[in-house]
Amino acid sequence: MKKYCFGVDVGGTTVKMGLFSTEGELFDKWEIKTRTENGGEAVLPDIVDAIFGKMEERGIRKEDVEGVGVGVPAPVNEQGIIKDSANIGWGYKEVKREIEELLGGIRAEIGNDANVAALGEMWLGAGKGCSDMIMVTLGTGVGGGVITHGKVIVGANGAGGEIGHLCVNSEETERCGCGKKGCLEQYASATGIARLAGKYLEHYDGQTLLSSKSISAKTVFDAVKEGDKVAVEIAEKFGRYLGCALANLAVITDPAVIVIGGGVSKAGPVLLPFIEKPFRESAFFANQDTKFVLATLGNDAGICGAARLIIE
Repeated sequence: MKKYCFGVDVGGTTVKMGLFSTEGELFDKWEIKTRTENGGEAVLPDIVDAIFGKMEERGIRKEDVEGVGVGVPAPVNEQGIIKDSANIGWGYKEVKREIEELLGGIRAEIGNDANVAALGEMWLGAGKGCSDMIMVTLGTGVGGGVITHGKVIVGANGAGGEIGHLCVNSEETERCGCGKKGCLEQYASATGIARLAGKYLEHYDGQTLLSSKSISAKTVFDAVKEGDKVAVEIAEKFGRYLGCALANLAVITDPAVIVIGGGVSKAGPVLLPFIEKPFRESAFFANQDTKFVLATLGNDAGICGAARLIIE
C-alpha cells in the first residue's frame, strides 16, 4: 500500500505545499496565500484545509498519510515551539501541537525553513548522497542549515545553523537587522552585496558598468560576467567574508559539500570561485577538498525538506 506525506514551506506571502510518496516522489505541488492578519491565526487552519482538500481530491485516507512536515521562518525547538517569527504574525506558538490537533491524528514535524531547505537539498538536490553538508541561502538575508550524519543541527533554542549572524567584522559600525554589528548577512546577502557596491561607488569616479542609481546583487554579478573590474573587486570582497566564515564553520562540522542557494545563487557558476578561493586559503588542511556546488531544487527545496522531516 502506497504511503504519502506532505511538505509545507511557510513564507510571508505564500505557503508552498507538496504531496510526496514516502519514497520521495513528488506527485503534486501548489501554493496558498499566507494570511498574516490577526497574528497569523488563519495560517495553520488554511494549511490543514488545503491538505484535507488534496486528500479528498486524490482519494487519500488518513491512515495512508505518514505525516506533515512544516518549515517556518523562525527558530524552532525540538518540541515544535517558536518564540517569535519574522513575517507571519506569530509570537510564541506551539506549532506542532496546534497543527496536530487540527490534523486530527496525523503526525506533524516542524523545522526552521532554512534548515528544512538544507534537508531538501541533501535528500533530492545538490547534496544528494552526502550526510554531512552545509547549505547557505543568500537572499534578502543569509540563512543556512548545517547537517551532520544526516541530521540538521537544531540546538537548544532552535537557532542552530544561523550562519548569517556569524560575526565577520568586529570593526563594523552599522547594525544588522538582528541588532548586532558585523554579521555575515551585512556583506553576503543580496542586500549586503548591494551595500558593499554602494559604499565602493561612493568613493569611485572611474569607469564601471555599475550605476549607483540601480545597484543590486544581480547587477554586480552581471557586470562580473562582463569583466568589469569594479564589480570583480566587490565580488571578491563579498567572497572573502563568506569564504572565511565557511572555513571557520567547516573546522567544526567537517562537511563533504557546501551548497550555495538563494536568489544570489542564480548568478550561476561564476559565483563559486569568489567563495572557494578565500575558503581554501583559510581552511584547515583537512577541509581543503570540501566540494562547493550550487543548489538545484530552487523553490522546491523547502517542500522537499519538510517532507523529509517525516520520513528521515
